[in-house]
Amino acid sequence: MFLDLLYALRRQRVPVGPIEWDALCEALRQGVIQDLDSLYTVGRAVLVKTEGHYDAWDLAFAEVFHDAAPPPEIKEAIRKWLEEPVPGGISEDQVAQMTGMSLEEVKKRFQEMLERQTERHDGGSRFIGTGGTSPFGTGGRNPMGIQVAGGGGRTAMALAEGRQFRNYRTDVAIDVRQFRVALRRLRRLAREGDLELDLDGTVRRTADNAGDIDLDFRPSRRNRVRLLLLMDAGGSMAPHAELVSRLFTAAHQSDHWKEFRYYFFHNCVYRKVYTDIETYRGVPTEDVLRELSPEWKVVFVGDACMAPWELAAGGGYEGDGRVHVTGIDWLRRFRTHFRRTVWLNPDDPRFWNHTTVAAIRAVHPMFPLTLDGLTQALRHLVRPV
Repeated sequence: MFLDLLYALRRQRVPVGPIEWDALCEALRQGVIQDLDSLYTVGRAVLVKTEGHYDAWDLAFAEVFHDAAPPPEIKEAIRKWLEEPVPGGISEDQVAQMTGMSLEEVKKRFQEMLERQTERHDGGSRFIGTGGTSPFGTGGRNPMGIQVAGGGGRTAMALAEGRQFRNYRTDVAIDVRQFRVALRRLRRLAREGDLELDLDGTVRRTADNAGDIDLDFRPSRRNRVRLLLLMDAGGSMAPHAELVSRLFTAAHQSDHWKEFRYYFFHNCVYRKVYTDIETYRGVPTEDVLRELSPEWKVVFVGDACMAPWELAAGGGYEGDGRVHVTGIDWLRRFRTHFRRTVWLNPDDPRFWNHTTVAAIRAVHPMFPLTLDGLTQALRHLVRPV
């Protein structure tokens, strides 16, 4: 069942490596993990590297252990068992074989546990177990090899099923503020423009000058990033319109850019890109490529999913009509002209096996339109060429 936990974490895309897994196994061997409560807390501490994966941990934990937590009637069942002359029909020899204790010792330990539970109401995570076998576990046996008696297991399951960390996830749709915070990664400050007082430099130079004030002026620091945002609109992008709108709002409101331009397209970039997709008011794509220098950072946003002919045969003719330029040709021109380009896809990566998606991924590095994906995309954009 512990391997089921590993596989569940992998399905939730929690990066768990052999070192972390071995650490959890060592905690089990050392007896650090005594019940589901301690498995929940220790397991999360050992296996989960960032709070962004806490919710995924909760989902995986609840999936694997939902049947391992004892029912709330467990204490009453124990009381009835203790009242029987020969509890559950189990002989003295059987009890000794399972627990290494006499029947009276077992009853005494269970009675102590019940009394502690009467006095404490915090879920109680320290309980006696029976080495992996118990007449009160799931189906008469505890498949975990750890204690699940009392309320400990239910406390862990309540935490997991409560999903109190779902807002910490970084692989879900993000709001305008989160977009703006993420986009700051593109900032590249440089000294240029008007002079401004450098306070730190002034203090240092004044100190070096035996206290006589020596003002230090230098050009102000300004962002030199130029961003071009190209967004797919309409058709299959309709379900993602709100998410794309948040990204556009964040980029448009941001003051991190030396220059910022945006255009729309439908399915793929062709001869013309649009400033207003509804009225088809726009500019020739060739003019965009000619006017913007290779230093511009280019971000495409779209699901990249269309009929193959739209990518391979669309685009019309250029110039005197003798040169046929397809959609994929235009995308390659962008990739050739600009030093850094990325494509943000709002669809789940599981659906990226479509023919046109694969073709576009071969031209532009593609990332999911999530906080994690955006972070990876921005790292790619600022990486040295």
